[in-house]
Amino acid sequence: MTRRPGLGAQPFPDIRVTPPGPRSREMAAKLALFEAPAFEARRNARAQESGEPQLPIVYAEGMGAKVVDVDGNAYVDLAAGFGALLLGHCPPQVKDAIDRQSARLWLALGDVFASDVKVALCDRLARLYPETGAQVMLGSSGADAVTAALKTAVLATGRAGVVAFEGAYHGLSHGPLAACGLRASLREPFSSQLNADVTFAPYPNDERSLGEAMAVVQSALAKGSVGAVLVEPVLGRGGCVVPPRRFLPLLRAACDEADALLVSDEIWTGLGRSGAWVASVDDGAIADIICLGKGLGGGLPISACIGSSRAMAAWAKHGGATLHTATHFGAPMACAAAIATLDTLSDKKLAERARDVGLRWTEELRKRCASAGVVEVRGRGLMVGVALDGGACRALAAARRLLARGWIVLTGGIRGDVLTLTPPLDIDEALLDAFGGVVAEVLTELST
Repeated sequence: MTRRPGLGAQPFPDIRVTPPGPRSREMAAKLALFEAPAFEARRNARAQESGEPQLPIVYAEGMGAKVVDVDGNAYVDLAAGFGALLLGHCPPQVKDAIDRQSARLWLALGDVFASDVKVALCDRLARLYPETGAQVMLGSSGADAVTAALKTAVLATGRAGVVAFEGAYHGLSHGPLAACGLRASLREPFSSQLNADVTFAPYPNDERSLGEAMAVVQSALAKGSVGAVLVEPVLGRGGCVVPPRRFLPLLRAACDEADALLVSDEIWTGLGRSGAWVASVDDGAIADIICLGKGLGGGLPISACIGSSRAMAAWAKHGGATLHTATHFGAPMACAAAIATLDTLSDKKLAERARDVGLRWTEELRKRCASAGVVEVRGRGLMVGVALDGGACRALAAARRLLARGWIVLTGGIRGDVLTLTPPLDIDEALLDAFGGVVAEVLTELST
């Protein structure tokens, strides 16, 4: 019997056929017939811009940091579900929890009759907030959590205005979309349906730009119409930009003075990705609302909006006539997966590991890529951005050449010129070391 190259059967990466292979091409072509055409149009535009084909591979299996596609190619996954797979693909602790829950209860009755596992998860999440009395609203996606936060700010302050930041990404449903600073093209077709009272401040990466950012924030708050300042402690899709440590405390003080809510979007940075359980708290600022998502469910869709008792009290002022809920919010299997994820992160001290491993890896990437057309290697924990000379064209080309060698990475940044690296928090350091040599080789090739 021929042994199929699968998980653990071969060293990784193990490329058997140039990606995308024939099965991936066949399945991608079939998908293009039925899927909305935006994604195919984006691939075509990126191919034209980069001069490299952008046809996708199709995943078949995953375990930890390893992915096998439908053609039997094996890859090291440094994207990890857009950073959501904190424990990698199919983590056994989460799988066991899902299996146990699937034999008990799949769906309760939402906000009418909760499941026992929802009660347990909300208790755990409230204890992540650094003050007593915190309360939780569950959702299915990060965008749900941000939507709940923006609604809470309106109820608590009576003001719909928002201060957001250039380069930030909070999701594409209508509430967060209005505050999406990554690219105006994401907002503009829908502008007539979005909140018009949003001010975008520059996202600071040094002391000079910190002053510029805070001047815009203060000016917007002075108008008296702003109820929320919405911020990522580190830009995620915006290119892993790390602000000065004073940034979040300054925002906290400005919000206090203006009686506005500080909303920390920890969907990328939270739960250890940035080397801390809650990055804003680690920076010395307690936000009124903390949004979690992505990695919370270990790969299943679940998110949380966690707010102080003062902020959340506004939801009780309407006699229950004003709600934020949906059928699958707090679904039992997702809640069970989230509890198992939190347990594993805590038991294995993965936030601390991400901090320490990320420091070493970032420094190693700086050394190896110093002469390979790299502007900057930056990030915090295991969210790392390699900003390149040559714009999006060179970043897209680099990502495709890395894929051909068996490494899955994404591009990000406002200009699309950043290789974004968000591996599982428990990834073998030997794989990270190996990637340093491969990415330096690829970038050097593209420089000649």
